[in-house]
Amino acid sequence: QVQLVESGGGLVQPGGSLRLSCTASGTIFSINAMGWYRQAPGKERELVAAFTRAGSTNYADSEKGRFTISRDNAKNTVYLQMNSLKPEDTGVYYCYKIQNGIRYWGKGTLVTVSL
Repeated sequence: QVQLVESGGGLVQPGGSLRLSCTASGTIFSINAMGWYRQAPGKERELVAAFTRAGSTNYADSEKGRFTISRDNAKNTVYLQMNSLKPEDTGVYYCYKIQNGIRYWGKGTLVTVSL
């Protein structure tokens, strides 16, 4: 079993920054195949950024250059640094991890970009 806990969401003005954290606990083999999805109001969940199974990074086109995913292997934690935030970045950000063919989800953290 894998448990994921996100933190770091909140209200930020357009152009601002936030850093999200996701810590995995339980039986963790590696923190590859782990990353972030966003669900905006009224929309489907979409990939934002992730570490692939091979450990490389993958970003949605709209986030390239603004968001950076990083990790701390010792802490089983993945971070999402979000800069130059836009109102359309608003949504619930969910951390996920795939292990042994099972996709685990965190409960999500709300990010609101507004004046």
